[in-house]
Amino acid sequence: MSRVIYCHYLKKEAEGLDFQLYPGELGKRIFNEISKQAWQEWLKKQTMLINEHKLNMMNSEHRKKIEGEMVKFLFEGGEILIDGYKPQN
Repeated sequence: MSRVIYCHYLKKEAEGLDFQLYPGELGKRIFNEISKQAWQEWLKKQTMLINEHKLNMMNSEHRKKIEGEMVKFLFEGGEILIDGYKPQN
């Protein structure tokens, strides 16, 4: 049986993650407040950010940038802007 949580990103009840995917306190918050659907939407944005900005996840400054964008996207309602990208309607 899947966990149902109130998803902070979707602003509704949805299926929760199966396990904590991110370390630390932020990881606990994501596990408790972010749904599978919202996490998948974030992963798409994360991939675009990494590719567009040529980020290296071995670089601690790049990881901090991604983490900041993740918090902004999942918890603060911020949109991820990527130069030249226009979403399909």
